[in-house]
Amino acid sequence: MSAKEGLANPGPLGLCGFALTTWLLCLINAGIFDSSNLGLVFGMAFAFGGTAQMIAGMFEFKKGNTFGFTAFISYGAFWWSWALFVAFFKGETSAQFVGWYLGCWGTFTLMMFFATFPKPRALQAIFFFLTLTFYALAIGDATGNHAIVNIGGYLGLITALCAFYLAAAEVLNESYGRTVLPIGEKK
Repeated sequence: MSAKEGLANPGPLGLCGFALTTWLLCLINAGIFDSSNLGLVFGMAFAFGGTAQMIAGMFEFKKGNTFGFTAFISYGAFWWSWALFVAFFKGETSAQFVGWYLGCWGTFTLMMFFATFPKPRALQAIFFFLTLTFYALAIGDATGNHAIVNIGGYLGLITALCAFYLAAAEVLNESYGRTVLPIGEKK
């Protein structure tokens, strides 16, 4: 429980939903696994990446955290929209339009990255690498260049590790009542 608000911190839940789902998808984008494994990513996208992040976002809303609310609800909706698109509509959409979809998410993420400047460095790292991930995937998908998609996949793996680190830091630091994993908090 957070002594300040009397509520549990929803951040680690949202960060883990994001990190684990991103990790699985980016293993495919990086070319480590093939697309025959997308079914498991769909399940994660709906249950953990999508729904759990939206739940975390609603609790961030209750805490009055506009950044956390916006991030978790938005990326939860991303996972739902991505899974629904790939499952039902991918064959009907041009590669260039998929690139625009990913580019729009890259631009949204860039806006969120700018909002992280007064926040801990660990959060900045997540949004920095996620911005690069979305733009690389947008370019790769729009041009059909699988090497760029693979780069986007590896950037996504870095993003997922950053998010998981911050989630672990928030849980461990709160559990031990001291800094176990530093997050680069602003003074």
